Amino acid sequence: MMKRWFLSILLSLSVCVSAFSSERMPEDSVFVTLNEINITALKQSGRLDEEPQASTVLSGREVEQLGIVSMRGVSDVVPNFFMPDYGSRITSTIYVRGIGARMDQPSVGLNVDNVPYLNKDAYDFDISDIASVVMLRGPQSTLYGRNTMAGVINITTLSPLAFQGWRAFLEAGNGGRVRANVGWYHKFTSKTGLSISGDYGHLEGFYRNEYNNAKTDKENSFSLRTKFLYEPRVNLQIQNVAGANILRQGGYPYEYVGTGRIEYNDTCFYRRFTFTDGLTVGYRNKDFTLTSITSVQHIDDNMTLDQDFLPESYFTLTQKKRETSLTEELVFRGSAVDSRYSWLAGAMGFYKHLNMNAPVTFKDVGIRELIESHRNENNLSYPIAWDTRQFVLNSKFTIPTYGFAIYHESDFTLDNWNFEGSLRLDYERSDLNYHSFCNTGYQIYQATADGYEPYRHVDIDINDRGHLKKDFLTLLPKVAVTYRFSSGLGNVYINIAKGYKAGGFNTQMFSDVLQQRLMKIMGVGSQYDVEDVVAYKPEKSWNYEIGSHLHFPSRRLDLEISAFYIDCRDQQLTMFPDGTTTGRIMANAGKTRSFGAELSASLQASSSLFFNLSYGYTNAKFREFFNGIKDYKGKWLPYVPSNTLFLQGLYELPLGKNPRVSNKLVFDLNMRGTGPIYWNEENTLRQNFYAQLGASVSWQWRDWEFKAWGRNLTNTQFHTFYFLSMGNEFLQRGRGIEGGISVRWSLRQ
Repeated sequence: MMKRWFLSILLSLSVCVSAFSSERMPEDSVFVTLNEINITALKQSGRLDEEPQASTVLSGREVEQLGIVSMRGVSDVVPNFFMPDYGSRITSTIYVRGIGARMDQPSVGLNVDNVPYLNKDAYDFDISDIASVVMLRGPQSTLYGRNTMAGVINITTLSPLAFQGWRAFLEAGNGGRVRANVGWYHKFTSKTGLSISGDYGHLEGFYRNEYNNAKTDKENSFSLRTKFLYEPRVNLQIQNVAGANILRQGGYPYEYVGTGRIEYNDTCFYRRFTFTDGLTVGYRNKDFTLTSITSVQHIDDNMTLDQDFLPESYFTLTQKKRETSLTEELVFRGSAVDSRYSWLAGAMGFYKHLNMNAPVTFKDVGIRELIESHRNENNLSYPIAWDTRQFVLNSKFTIPTYGFAIYHESDFTLDNWNFEGSLRLDYERSDLNYHSFCNTGYQIYQATADGYEPYRHVDIDINDRGHLKKDFLTLLPKVAVTYRFSSGLGNVYINIAKGYKAGGFNTQMFSDVLQQRLMKIMGVGSQYDVEDVVAYKPEKSWNYEIGSHLHFPSRRLDLEISAFYIDCRDQQLTMFPDGTTTGRIMANAGKTRSFGAELSASLQASSSLFFNLSYGYTNAKFREFFNGIKDYKGKWLPYVPSNTLFLQGLYELPLGKNPRVSNKLVFDLNMRGTGPIYWNEENTLRQNFYAQLGASVSWQWRDWEFKAWGRNLTNTQFHTFYFLSMGNEFLQRGRGIEGGISVRWSLRQ
């Protein structure tokens, strides 16, 4: 049935192509190229619309027009790309084509100026002066490796060799929003350039905790970024990019479904410091091009939260992490001696070291209702009372992880046909050294005719240490066939690729492990097997995709169409254990499948009127998943939107008569749509499809731009997130109307 489905779509594409004929319009590249060595599009052989894969390219001007400052702004603009805005910036969850991850390993890779980000906790950050955003959808594991099974995002910032001068930006909006950045770009010689930019962001917040009347989502961020480019010889280029970011953020605006109120009593916040440095060196001779990418990344953060999110004192969590990562990659590309054949090969290695401290503090109500009551219900004659009304379940971890990979891609062209094959061998080793400890105690009482009297005291002294390790070795193939139309109209392609996401350890389950260990000492319940609940397996998939990139210059229309089917094994899903437990667990969900289609269109209706459309459809369901209690076969995958939609109309109104002086008004009307989204495996709760209207008007005059903008102007009511804690349901509301004004200044030297 699926084969017939794909063949029918391929036939439809062919019919669509045959309905048009015209010459192809030239198109400017969004990449910065230093002579003949491209140090920003290292793994693409040419234009992305000639590659056999679905992709979206946003230029720097498009990014500015849409007000995109982080990856969240790309949601819906890229078909089937959804990054919900919830919690704090540690929750950098991304879903693409039914694949996603709320914790631990990401499903979408991120590279900024060639630096690969290994920890998804650092994905959500603001960045200014973006030159381009490239999103490759579908498995990119062959060339980009681990944790890119749903795609990869490559962000390139402005080069001081492409722009020299000053750039500044200031924005203010409701919710106490203030954002400012300034950048200096200078070319010392024709071969040497340097840029330095700084950013500041402040948000007073949109959500209020009704317990203390304080804003829950207040935020302050500071960042500094430098970019240095040097070309000592015509065949040698060097680029170094370094950046640091400080984030101070409140949290979390979760409302209890039972009351519809955001109301909790304990302190919540998220604090993060990140530093990255990436050195890219490109060398070319007559036989090949060699590029070396060396990077170091460091993240130091603290997530503290009221884990029950209720106005009573149950328990709190503090998770402090310090992780340092090193990566090295060598990319070889053969020089084109024969234009029919090209090749690319590479080797990549990484090491990251994580130290984590994650204590869970049980408080008075939590001790009474989650421990004492549970124990006393099972033994009324000998009830217990805890020594103190607060104690800590301590968990400390050291997790060193390293890996290496080699890969190769061959590309062969025969007339209008192009054949591509690639293969990657990937190895990874992860070790978990844990120390779980708890020192507390309780008094057992004996029922007597006169009441209760002390019977025996029990000291609890848990001091567990252990070591777990996991090895992962996999082969990742990809094959693709492209047919290019002789008229230059575009192409039709088909590709088959294996996707892969590494396995790992559920560190957040150790509080549950300790809790169950404690309850076992009291004679209630059973004790977890540490390795069974802590370790999870890799996620693997096969992606089958057909698509087409089409250009109709006479109609000023560009189209991209794709359809996909994904067969996924051991998909990693975040689960909430039954009962009154405190943690989350990453579970492998048997088998899932997803299929869907994507459409992107860009139309220039006139010299002043432009339209853009992006639409993605995903049908993602469980094929096999029995969690030991319930069978979820045939249910929709949670947190995955079935539809994403983006519509945009742009109109430019010239105000001046001098074509050499910029003077115009730009009107932008756009709409983003998402959903429906099922929130749980049972599919008993969902967010219906919702749409948000956005608009802006800007005056562009010489080196200045003045803009007034608004988002969700219809004040659409929706939710962005759902979770369970102690069996209680929580949701986060989406933001209402947002609006503001901004000023941008760009002075060329």
